[in-house]
Order: sequence, then C-alpha cells, then structure tokens
Amino acid sequence: MTEALYNYIKEYMTEERAALFDKMASDRTRHVTCVVENIYQPHNASAVLRSCDCFGVQDVHIIENDNDWEVNKGVSLGASKWLSINRYNEGTSNTKSCLQALKKKGYKIAATTPHKDDYTISDLPLDEPVALVFGTEVSGITQDVMDEADLFVRIPMYGFTESFNISVAAALSLYELTKRLREENIDWPLSVDAQNELKLSWAKQSIRESEKIIARFNG
Repeated sequence: MTEALYNYIKEYMTEERAALFDKMASDRTRHVTCVVENIYQPHNASAVLRSCDCFGVQDVHIIENDNDWEVNKGVSLGASKWLSINRYNEGTSNTKSCLQALKKKGYKIAATTPHKDDYTISDLPLDEPVALVFGTEVSGITQDVMDEADLFVRIPMYGFTESFNISVAAALSLYELTKRLREENIDWPLSVDAQNELKLSWAKQSIRESEKIIARFNG
C-alpha cells in the first residue's frame, strides 16, 4: 500500500526530486540512532540534527526533562523535516521511558562520557543496533542514563579541556560510526518498506496540497 501510494504521489514531483529521495532513502540507517538529553542551547540541538541528516542517521530521540527543545533554523538548515524526531516530555521519568523503549526495539544504550573507560568511538561494538546518548552541555549524562546504559563510550582527547561541545561530539561520533557501518559487514540500510515509508513522508512535505492528492488515491 505504501509503495503504491508513493508511486502515485511522486508523479507530482520532478524526476530529479524523486531520484534524490531514492538515493537519500537508500543511504539512511536506523542501525545507529542518536539520543539527546536535556540540551538547553537551541543551536547545539539544531547542530546535532544537522549532523544526523548529513551522516544519514534517520532517527533522533529528544529527552526533555528540564529543558524544552527548540529548533534553530539557521543552524539546522531544515534538517529536522527530513528526520524522524521522537520527543519524550510527558512523563516524570522521560529518560528511562526513552531508553527502555529503545531497548525493547533491540538497541544497546551507549552513553557518551569522558569519565568511564569502556570503549572509544572507534571500537564501540556495532554488531547490534546502538543508541548513542549525549547529555547536557554542562553536566553531561544523568544518573538515569548511567543506570540504563549497556555500554560507555568516549572520544579520545589529548588536551587540557575535559570534553567536546555536544554538537562537536555528536558530529565526530556519527562520522566515525557511520563510516564504520559502511566499511564493515553490517546490515545497516533500511528495509525496502521502511525506505518507501520514508520517501512518502518526505513527499508529503514537498508537494503542495499533498493531502488532497492522497485523498484522490484513496477515493
């Protein structure tokens, strides 16, 4: 059904746009996903989204315990509309709700921290799907993340400064992990069905009056 609907709606796009969607969907992955907890500086949150889009990481999970998430459009450059953004802000323990939901989907929770000597970003196991968790700009990950984490990961550093800015840490980590996905024997691409669902969601945002077009298809 999704494939048929997408094939119908893409007739309202240019061939170039449809070809671009095909390429982008084939390069997307959910084998690695990104989780950000309590980011309070909008430009940092938006920079993380931009990195996820650039490196083909489709899903972003945003935990809002203390700080509401906002998009800085000047930094994200529209990246948010191409990503699948999941927000956790309705409970009293949003961090646990997010991480436990990811575990049920088969993800290993990898908490980023310079204070635990577990894995570096270059040797973090990728044989199973990984959810990479980044904490706040000042205090890092919370105790809830520490409690739920399956793995701890750090980026090697050689200077006096204790940690990278979160947006820089995310960019470095996602570059390394997605590079490894493509080099190692890992089944990282989305399924054909998932790619069609993604292309359909992009098409809905790209085509004027897309809901009317869909109604004609369903009618």
